[in-house]
Amino acid sequence: MSEAQDQNENSGQEPENQQEAAETQPTADALGQAEAILNEAGAGVDDSAAQQEEASAGEAELRNDLLRLQAEYVNYRKRVERDRAVARENAVQSVLNTLLPVLDDIDAARAHGDLADGPFASIANKLDTILSQHGLERINEAGVEFDPNIHEALLRQAVADIPADHVGQVLRTGYRKGAVILRAAQVLVATGE
Repeated sequence: MSEAQDQNENSGQEPENQQEAAETQPTADALGQAEAILNEAGAGVDDSAAQQEEASAGEAELRNDLLRLQAEYVNYRKRVERDRAVARENAVQSVLNTLLPVLDDIDAARAHGDLADGPFASIANKLDTILSQHGLERINEAGVEFDPNIHEALLRQAVADIPADHVGQVLRTGYRKGAVILRAAQVLVATGE
């Protein structure tokens, strides 16, 4: 053998003759081309699947954003309604507070018998009815147990038939609206002696 043939056999890189080299070259190129086409087709399928996954992920993200936005709107609407109710309640309490001196004058007139009959008695009764419809309650009961949350003790003295630490007499009527005390009743507390 010649040295060239020995090199060819040992290296395994080049075939023995040129015809075999020519035949294997197009086959390798055709296989490479077919493999490249299959890879591209597979990549196209992978790309379309990836695009579908991205689209469904995008839809899910948009749906989540829409649900989040809707929840924020519902919370905002509830907060606004709650704020309106509080503002309305504060406005009613403010009006009631400004009317307390007028109610004191009406109570004093009733106590003196000035509002027994006549047009002013009718007006006073209508005012009392309207204020009670708005939730205004009087704190003016004598004989109940003294409660520092709704009563303001001005005096302590013995009162007949009233036990100790009970309201003996209401000196100035107190008012409340629901759980809010607008003005504590000023009272005389019995000592029970």
